Amino acid sequence: MSVDLKSMSRKELEKLLADVKKALQTAQARDRRDARKAAERAAAEFGFSLNELSEDMPVKEKKPKVPKKAAKPSKPKYADPSDPSRTWTGKGRQPNWFRASVEKGIAPADLEI
Repeated sequence: MSVDLKSMSRKELEKLLADVKKALQTAQARDRRDARKAAERAAAEFGFSLNELSEDMPVKEKKPKVPKKAAKPSKPKYADPSDPSRTWTGKGRQPNWFRASVEKGIAPADLEI
């Protein structure tokens, strides 16, 4: 079944869309009904009704979500010798002043606070 969508008008396309949505709802209802019948047959094989089994099932209670605590900022580990207000924790990307100091030959241990 091939439909040429490009040659259809907007009204025809909207009608087709409505028909497809209705067909999908019908198919879903049919599948649900078939699944229920299959489950009832399976439960009957063991001598139960589907209602008996669903009553025995424990209901999972949803636990309330606990908001995560904000991470505390790390303490600075290194400071720029030329400007002590510029610091770095030692985590993440190295700042330019740190990289430049190391390239000049200053040991990272000398930059520690």
